[in-house]
Amino acid sequence: MLVKTRGIVLNFIKYRETSIIAKIYTEELGLQTYIVNSVRQKTGRIALFQPFTLLDMVVYTSPKGGITRISEYKCSYPFSSIPYAIRKSSMLLFLSEVISYTIKEEEENRSLFEFLNNAIIHFDQQEEGFENFHLIFLLQLSFYLGFGPASGTEITSQVAFSSGHQFVGGRPAILHFQAFEDYLDNLLHQPEKTDIPNGKVRRELLLILIKYYQLHVEKLGEIRSLNVLSEVLAE
Repeated sequence: MLVKTRGIVLNFIKYRETSIIAKIYTEELGLQTYIVNSVRQKTGRIALFQPFTLLDMVVYTSPKGGITRISEYKCSYPFSSIPYAIRKSSMLLFLSEVISYTIKEEEENRSLFEFLNNAIIHFDQQEEGFENFHLIFLLQLSFYLGFGPASGTEITSQVAFSSGHQFVGGRPAILHFQAFEDYLDNLLHQPEKTDIPNGKVRRELLLILIKYYQLHVEKLGEIRSLNVLSEVLAE
């Protein structure tokens, strides 16, 4: 059976000599895995399977589930800035890895799809002031995943009491994390107006959010692209 759907590419791995296996979050079918034949032979086609590329697709489905194939595909929204801005592309590489670990459902979830789709387009269109995008994205995504916090205090208290460390940087753990409560609260409730002073604070906020996710997402381990993102965003 063929289904027409929009899709958001999360990642891919090479398969045989010319093909790939791509993980794609679809509007109609949730998270799916597809074999894409001969795509590495065709000039420029592999670019359509970079993280968070937005696609229009016609795909095969199987009542047994598992890996299927894509019949047709094309870019639904050509990026104007993301491929040409290392800061943006690094953020999306990181976020696509987080989503790959956190979204598992092979079923329709239109509200989640629309959130992802609209956030990506908005990010591509932002010419400036996007330094906090990954932080805002993670906070907003948490609500779709079922563990959205009501306040910055909720985040920092959970992280502090589960950290397993009495002290962080020579200070009691709870005091260390409480220093970031207001930033997280502002990112939750007035994200576009939040002023984060520097990359060091931004990195600490990201680490707190990753720890918060690890508390709520089973088997969410190390995010491999975090170091790359940290280097690119360092100030």
